[in-house]
Amino acid sequence: MQSTGAQTGRESALPALFRAVVDSWRVPDLRFRILFTLGILVAFRFLAHVPNPGVDLELLERAFEANPVFGVLDLFSGGALSQLSIAAMGVYPYITASIILQVLTPVIPQLRELSREGGEAGRRTLNRYTHYLTVPLAILQGWALLNTLELQGAITGIGLGGGEWMNTTTIILCMTATTMLLVWMGEIVTEKGIGNGISLIIFAGIVASLPQTAGQMWALRDQAFQVSMLVAMMLIIIFVVVIFNEAQRRVPVQYGRSVFRGGQMYRQTGASFIPLRVNAAGMIPLIFAFSIVTLPATIATYLADPSSSSFTAQAASWVTRTLTFTSDPYWALIFILTVGFTFFYALVVHNQQNLAENLQRNGGFVPGIRPGQPTREYLMRIVLRITWAGAIFLGVIAITPWIANLITNLEASLTLIQSTSMIIMVGVALDTMRQLEAQLMMRNYEGFVRS
Repeated sequence: MQSTGAQTGRESALPALFRAVVDSWRVPDLRFRILFTLGILVAFRFLAHVPNPGVDLELLERAFEANPVFGVLDLFSGGALSQLSIAAMGVYPYITASIILQVLTPVIPQLRELSREGGEAGRRTLNRYTHYLTVPLAILQGWALLNTLELQGAITGIGLGGGEWMNTTTIILCMTATTMLLVWMGEIVTEKGIGNGISLIIFAGIVASLPQTAGQMWALRDQAFQVSMLVAMMLIIIFVVVIFNEAQRRVPVQYGRSVFRGGQMYRQTGASFIPLRVNAAGMIPLIFAFSIVTLPATIATYLADPSSSSFTAQAASWVTRTLTFTSDPYWALIFILTVGFTFFYALVVHNQQNLAENLQRNGGFVPGIRPGQPTREYLMRIVLRITWAGAIFLGVIAITPWIANLITNLEASLTLIQSTSMIIMVGVALDTMRQLEAQLMMRNYEGFVRS
């Protein structure tokens, strides 16, 4: 009895997280889902280390050491870009296609109809359109990536003339095919594993870059105070990201329904709420902002020529100097665009949800607000108010590398602190934990997240 009591005491002393891990491992179906997900992620990491044909890895390494911007882009690919592997683009063309369709859905009547009333068949059709759009986007992104790397001296033999077209076409096709393979793997994980597969693949790529980040910090150990401040800032950012990621405004809702009982009709009411997220846009505005700011600088590199006196060449040279990763105007523009895109994307998502119409259709209403248009205007006012907090939060998070550089006077902080990757990591981790918790709660186990 004493040994049993001691064992029970030790088990109760285990943190809830480890108890939930043990409980999930005891369930055969859940254990299969976890192992299946881990197996797919391991396969993705193997693909990330398969280089494209005809790539000089030594030339790539020298170019990445000379250009810190490439190091930033390499973080999101989990090291695949620094080797120009077949998985260098990851699933980002698919993410871009998804964003484009989300933005076009309220504009194009056919897409809007599929989204609102298409049901499961409509969602499958929209997903198929996303796949179709991913292929040309992957080809264009691969072409732009190869040209940018060649312009910076990272690779050679890229072009469509002479004998270069075969090598260029082969690399682009390899990267495009791998992107579609990763999309398929992600959807298989969503169906048979745990969590959102596409998000987990991005998450795995970012996590794989953490040892490299730790190594870069260790190389700066002679500046221990600045590195300690950098680590402290990272922890604070993660804490704030968790708070804003979970923050929501709960709008009270009343539902009324009629129940026929004992030959008479009774009116029953129930109370609920609509959770309006403070950060409804997620990390999408950051991706928009960084992509738009990077695009002019990338185009300008083709036209810039300091020795030329033409207006085009001089303007392109000014753009390349101004929109560089270490300039203040670059980060000011990032902040402004992030705030603007947060409002834009939050309103797009809110309009797609049709909350007022769905409430009225299901007999629900906000207390003190008339159904229909007044409810729609009331919810819109709330969304606009709380989006200010989410927009400023994302804007500050976007420029944290610049803030860290000002505080620590450590130029390496521009590449070591990556706010977008932190938002992705926190969001994917919380979402996966919730899904695993839901599986555990179905089997009467305690989960990870408890209110």
